[in-house]
Amino acid sequence: MNSLRKKRIALLGSTGSIGCQALDVIDSHPDKFDVEVLTAFNNVELLINQAIKFIPKVVVIGNENKFQFLKEALTHYPIQVMAGLDAIAEIVKLDTIDLVLTAMVGYAGLLPTINAIKWKKDIALANKETLVVGGELITKLATENKVKILPVDSEHSAIFQCLQGEEHDSIEKIILTASGGPFVDKDAEYLKKITKKEALKHPCWEMGAKITIDSATLMNKGLEVIEARWLFNLAPAQIDVIVHRQSIIHSMVQFCDGSIKAQMGLPDMRLPIQVALGYPQRLNSNFARFDFTKYPSLTFEQPNTKNFRNLTLAFKALNEGGNQPCVLNAANEIVVEAFLQDKIGFFEMSDIIEKTLEKIPYIANPDYENYKRTNEEAKKFSLSLIKGL
Repeated sequence: MNSLRKKRIALLGSTGSIGCQALDVIDSHPDKFDVEVLTAFNNVELLINQAIKFIPKVVVIGNENKFQFLKEALTHYPIQVMAGLDAIAEIVKLDTIDLVLTAMVGYAGLLPTINAIKWKKDIALANKETLVVGGELITKLATENKVKILPVDSEHSAIFQCLQGEEHDSIEKIILTASGGPFVDKDAEYLKKITKKEALKHPCWEMGAKITIDSATLMNKGLEVIEARWLFNLAPAQIDVIVHRQSIIHSMVQFCDGSIKAQMGLPDMRLPIQVALGYPQRLNSNFARFDFTKYPSLTFEQPNTKNFRNLTLAFKALNEGGNQPCVLNAANEIVVEAFLQDKIGFFEMSDIIEKTLEKIPYIANPDYENYKRTNEEAKKFSLSLIKGL
């Protein structure tokens, strides 16, 4: 792409936490970016406001029942309005798109990402589930189509930044940091009784409900482990997780000579978003700066996998491979929603995920149709377990 031309962005999931922060970054650099496409699933009012401000070529609402409301609201603007998940998956093929930022939640991000890669669009990946579910498929497609996958998760962005200028063979291991979530010090008796209100209070980050619950159960870190395996072409044994409560060091790389690189900064998702959108340039920002004197102590400890079993289940799924990470992700989507609806407790989430992993038939070399079927079967089985409680 001509470096003098503005980068044209398709933002899938523009009304979520990542999407809104991405638009803040774009708005701060009007000379660098244009918004070509905005999509959302349900939040039509916010999508309308975003569309009026950024005037993209196309706006897509996933919930088809809200199409007419969206279309009427944008009647007097030069914006094409579409609806449905199929439209979201197809719109990434527009030839005026340079970069697709996938900020959709869950499995729904897989097909749009596949299509974008096939049409040779670079990907800024905030939808970790895409690589959790179909990491082998996605990375193979990206290699074949010479497409860059630029991580947006703060941990993977940290690893990505630490690896600039380094040889892949020099990596001994990577160390993903975890805040530990709001219950890092709590015992099993406490965890049995926690409510969704408590679980939605993250100590360091402002995030959507699903990822906040995932952080509280350490499933978010488990998904990040699987994502890292594919992003950086690593063996599972080369990935460690350590609890770092202050969320200042966002992750680290240890090299074959024993040296370690760490990427640091205040917890602000706009920074990794800006790194991905601006790559290979590092853009200026007015984000708050880290002050060492305000953090005289940075602490590190092993995660408690007895109380937070999801991390162990994620490593198990990764080591088994095949469609097992897809099963893990599908079951997790169901149990998180059930927890948010007060249907199950904290520990029951892990119980149901484990039983689902044991039940769904193993497929060693899944294709897209296998992933699709596995996702449906795992969700159906997890739901049956919840109804049986």
